[in-house]
Amino acid sequence: MSSEELACKLQRRLRLETRAETHQDSPQAAPCTAPAGHREPEPPAPAPTVSADSELNLKLSSRLNIHQGAVRSRRSKVFNPYTEFPEFSRRLLKDLERMFKTYDAGKDGFIDLMELKLMMEKLGAPQTHLGLKNMIQEVDEDFDGKLSFREFLLIFHKAAAGELQEDSGLLALAKFSEINVALEGVRGAKNFFEAKRDSKAEWACYRCNYSAQCVMALNKRSA
Repeated sequence: MSSEELACKLQRRLRLETRAETHQDSPQAAPCTAPAGHREPEPPAPAPTVSADSELNLKLSSRLNIHQGAVRSRRSKVFNPYTEFPEFSRRLLKDLERMFKTYDAGKDGFIDLMELKLMMEKLGAPQTHLGLKNMIQEVDEDFDGKLSFREFLLIFHKAAAGELQEDSGLLALAKFSEINVALEGVRGAKNFFEAKRDSKAEWACYRCNYSAQCVMALNKRSA
């Protein structure tokens, strides 16, 4: 122990004894100047903290997109197809809902990429993996990589409004589905079904008349 440190300790003890004799409150040691050449240990460096700037920017960007209507908030009110798609008749919405549930094999309220792949194959318009992803991205409002019922309805809404490209897989879905609102228009869906039924009846009648005429022609030749 150096002489300077020993002197410092003796001074501190002397002060403590003096304060005890004068009945002062709890004694406190006076600060002692560190001896020359003695270095105090440096405090440990604070642990690096993750900057919250990127997270904050992401939240602000998400809020801005929701406010501008680019993205729908997940905390929005319960989806009501009858109020959000008033141009669709109740019967048409029921038919679309039935079709959606048919291909929602997982029964989770969504049509994922594999379920969409199966749907397009069933409709006779198979798509590549990239084509299926592009189909989902065209109407994927919340960027979850799958189709909700609302996003499914958007397909037919855009098809009826002529907002889909000719080479779009979504247009193929709307065309080849039994509920073909893309060709006949939203409000004309009922007329489409009726016209389709009448067309079948006329075709059957035409075939019957044509067959009868053929039989008459053959009878005349044989006579």
